[in-house]
Amino acid sequence: MADIDDRWHRTGPDGTKHRTDRYGQGARWLLRWRDPDGKQRKKSFRRKADAEAYAATVEHGIRSGSYIDPNAGKILVDEWAKKWLDAQAHLAASTYARYETAVNTHILPKWGNVYLSSVKHADVQQWVSSLASSLSGTSVAKVHRVFSLMLGWAVRDGRLARNPAEDIRLPRPSPSEHRYLDHAQVAKLADRCGSYGLIVRFLAYTGLRWGELAALTVGRVDLKRRRVHVAESVTEVNGELVWGTPKTHERRSVPLPRFLVEELASRVNGRPSDALLFTAPQGGVLRVRNFRRAVFDAAVREVGPKGFHPHELRHTAASLAIASGADVKLVQQMLGHKTATMTLDLYGHLFPDRLNEIADRMDSAVRAPNVPQE
Repeated sequence: MADIDDRWHRTGPDGTKHRTDRYGQGARWLLRWRDPDGKQRKKSFRRKADAEAYAATVEHGIRSGSYIDPNAGKILVDEWAKKWLDAQAHLAASTYARYETAVNTHILPKWGNVYLSSVKHADVQQWVSSLASSLSGTSVAKVHRVFSLMLGWAVRDGRLARNPAEDIRLPRPSPSEHRYLDHAQVAKLADRCGSYGLIVRFLAYTGLRWGELAALTVGRVDLKRRRVHVAESVTEVNGELVWGTPKTHERRSVPLPRFLVEELASRVNGRPSDALLFTAPQGGVLRVRNFRRAVFDAAVREVGPKGFHPHELRHTAASLAIASGADVKLVQQMLGHKTATMTLDLYGHLFPDRLNEIADRMDSAVRAPNVPQE
């Protein structure tokens, strides 16, 4: 049980009260308790009501197993951020790099010299709102997510009773507008890319991410079955190439149109299975920055659309597949999305509107000769 002591003492023959400042200026009430480890704890308060309220919290925490050491949160966010980042070795290198950038660029300048226990919900809300003046809604959400993950880790470590970054109102992200090329535009852009045109057509008709294309080996291209087996990805992080699994960590099989099979034959037949299908001019991994600088961006400036980048060929692949009659599950499998919901969130507007078709079928069923009419 927690004990509350009055820290006023009678010191004179006339009964005058004298306050000690041993535990802090103006503090009168002293709360003592033993934590779950049996260690003696104490905390002083100005008002008895505050001491009683805190005592109730302590006793409830001890009984329920949710007790938090008052000193556990006395660690600077700067130090905690370093501990948290060190524990994120399980992340993909590109994801880790994004988290590290968010920490160093946005979180530490604001919170680095603040104790974990001093981070308040209202202050986090004000900070998030201020970020919106210089960052897009999507970027603000990403920075907030990193901070919330970091504080959530502190909750699980017993340093905070709750996460002060939860239930924060985020700025509404601006909807991203995807651009899609049609078959004629793909052909025109590929033609302007010269010997690299096959890469443009490959991305536009398979939907592979750039890192998946760059890591694709000859042995994972099955021309007879017209399939590409996506099992690996390579990403450039701070100038270094990092190899790993695809974004969803799952392998998938992607279909090849027959015209691509014909074009790929010379790159596959007679080559070692571990050779890269597409390489840089001097050999080795083809990097997207070099590809854009050497070929792609110049072709885009000539034929458009303005600012078009290689990843938008993945969106193009989705639109062309949907236009050809592919259902959402097939598009999901081709693109390697984790769920069909993700596919619908991104490309649901491209699927044909079949509501009238359904209504017409029900109308026909009702009007059939064997359906009694009122």
